[in-house]
Amino acid sequence: MASFIGTQPGTSIVGELSSDTTPQLGGSLDVNGQDIVSVSNGNILLTPNGSGVVRIDGTNGIDMESGSIGIKNSGAVSNIKLYCESSNAHYVQLQSPAHSDYSGNVTLTLPTVTGKIVGTDANNVTQLPGGTAGKTTAVSSSSNTTTLDLRLGDSFTTTLTENTTLAFSNPPSGTGLACFIVKVKQDGTGGRTLGFPGTVDWAGGSAPDVSTGANKVDIFVFVTVDNGTIYYGITAGQDLG
Repeated sequence: MASFIGTQPGTSIVGELSSDTTPQLGGSLDVNGQDIVSVSNGNILLTPNGSGVVRIDGTNGIDMESGSIGIKNSGAVSNIKLYCESSNAHYVQLQSPAHSDYSGNVTLTLPTVTGKIVGTDANNVTQLPGGTAGKTTAVSSSSNTTTLDLRLGDSFTTTLTENTTLAFSNPPSGTGLACFIVKVKQDGTGGRTLGFPGTVDWAGGSAPDVSTGANKVDIFVFVTVDNGTIYYGITAGQDLG
C-alpha cells in the first residue's frame, strides 16, 4: 500500500494513503518529473464540486500525445467554446448535431490552407469570406465512356483521344443544385466525337456536335436540381483555342 507523509502544526504523520478516504493537500502537488498513472486500465477522474470546473493553467496550451480527443456527455449534445482575446467576452461554439440528425458517424476534415470556414447570415444565406476558386478535375475516357463524378468538383476537363460519351455520376440528392463546367479538347489528331447522356435537355432538343479540329476546345455547362433526372445543357463556347 502507498505511504504518505502529511504534516500538521507541530506534528509529522505517516500513514497509508489508501486508508484515507478524504485526503487533502496542504499545498501544491509537485510531481517532481513523475507521471500520474492508473493501473488495470483504470480511468483518471478529476471531479470538481458543484459549479467548479477543471482548469488547466499554463502558457503553452495542452498537448494530447494520443492525437485524439473524445468529448462525451450525460444527456446533452457536446460542444466546445472558443473565446475571444478580450476578457473572454465572446465565443464561437462548435457543437455536435442532435442524435436524431445522425445516420452514422461523421468526420470533418479541415482544408490545408489558411482562411475562414463559410457561415450563414440571419436569412440562412451562405456568406463567403473571400473569393472562390472551383476545383478542376481532369478525366479521361475508358472503353469509350468518360465519367464525371460530381463529388469531385464543379469543373472538369477532358482531352478526346477516342470517340466517347459523357456519363454523370453522384449528383446531389433531392433538390440539391449541381452546376458544373466541362472543357472538352480534341487531341493533336482531332476528329473525335463526343456523345452526351440521354438525360441532358438541350435548347432546341438536339445535342451539339463538338468541334473536330486538332486541339480545338469546346466548353459546356450543365445544371441539375432533381438528383440527375434531368440535366440542362448549355453550350458556352465552341471551336476555341
